[in-house]
Amino acid sequence: MKKFSAEKLNAIIAASGNAVYVPADVDTGLVEYKRYEEGTSVNLDACKASKSPKDLLFPQWENLMHFRMEGKTIEITEQARQEEDYVMFGVKACDIRAIEVLDKVFLADPVDTYYAARRNHGTIVGLACAEPEQSCFCMNFGIDPAQPAADVVLWKVDGEYYVETYSEKGEALTANWELEDADAAVVETAKKEIAEKAAALPFANLNISRFKGENMNELFESKKWKKLSAACLGCGSCTFVCPTCQCYDIRDYNTGHGIERYRCWDSCMYHDFTLMAAETPRPTQVERYRQRFMHKLVYFPANNDGMYSCVGCGRCVEKCPMNLNIVKVIKALGEEE
Repeated sequence: MKKFSAEKLNAIIAASGNAVYVPADVDTGLVEYKRYEEGTSVNLDACKASKSPKDLLFPQWENLMHFRMEGKTIEITEQARQEEDYVMFGVKACDIRAIEVLDKVFLADPVDTYYAARRNHGTIVGLACAEPEQSCFCMNFGIDPAQPAADVVLWKVDGEYYVETYSEKGEALTANWELEDADAAVVETAKKEIAEKAAALPFANLNISRFKGENMNELFESKKWKKLSAACLGCGSCTFVCPTCQCYDIRDYNTGHGIERYRCWDSCMYHDFTLMAAETPRPTQVERYRQRFMHKLVYFPANNDGMYSCVGCGRCVEKCPMNLNIVKVIKALGEEE
């Protein structure tokens, strides 16, 4: 176990490489992951960033290839893959589990080579949650907020960051840090305190036992979906702040000098999502609402060894303009009807 003073945080980040992404203050109350440079307002004390670091692996939009025609000749230029090593610094346990969910999708056959290149070049520095928020409920999904599953993990205690490495990438990274020996017992005490705080949260004991493949049809046909979705605006806010949502659209854009093919995030809550010539397969908002939460709680775990695609980060709890969220779904359907 090693440690460094919080006063040396910027020096540690600077020593981590040329491309280090940190949670930073970008506006009043708004924290997002930004590439570190001198003067960046690093904020590791926020429970979680307003947006997860998902963008670093699966950008909100990205070019895929460029098409240019000269007569009958078509020139195709493919977008280069990630080649620069980088560090995601201060990532919380829920967002790291979210990356594991994305891995299940984008690294399964056929592998998404754009995602894979970014994943391979990244090193994750996790940070334990010293103060979980009232909207957090990650513990229900087997996530320990005190022990992120990262290459390097930090715990902040009394103005010092305690450091433990868990991979070769982590060893290579921390070799550049100026550290001193530390007492591991301090971290064990901190972990117990975090566990106590997490256990006292309002959503710490949700009943998710019914959300499994064998109950799929029963849950799908529940009459509660209509009432649960009645106020839904279909705005898609929940999907855009969610660290595990992976739906995207692929579009072509005429630049005037050729065609740019790009992909961008999409939302299963939109009325034109997966729109086909005949119609959309889910024409009503209640069907779209049901699809989103059935996928998070039933379809995904049924096909991925029980791993839920909700990580309990609480962003949808905070951001939905109509106060609709996955917690309400779990509470409504988690008990026998």
